[in-house]
Amino acid sequence: MGLGRALIVLGLVLVAMGLLVTFAGRLPFRIGRLPGDIAIHGKNSSFYFPLTTCILLSVVFSLVLWIFRR
Repeated sequence: MGLGRALIVLGLVLVAMGLLVTFAGRLPFRIGRLPGDIAIHGKNSSFYFPLTTCILLSVVFSLVLWIFRR
């Protein structure tokens, strides 16, 4: 029963990711370009670290895992 449930959850996650990729351009915000993400552009180089995006995704994944563990 554990393997079957894991496959169903994996399938739902893949469907959700596919929908997110498909409709990401229509969202009012761009994931990866949120306020708080660090972007430094120098003369010959650039540095980008999506700090806010990482925190947001961590919270979302933590909530999803917490819901599935109940």
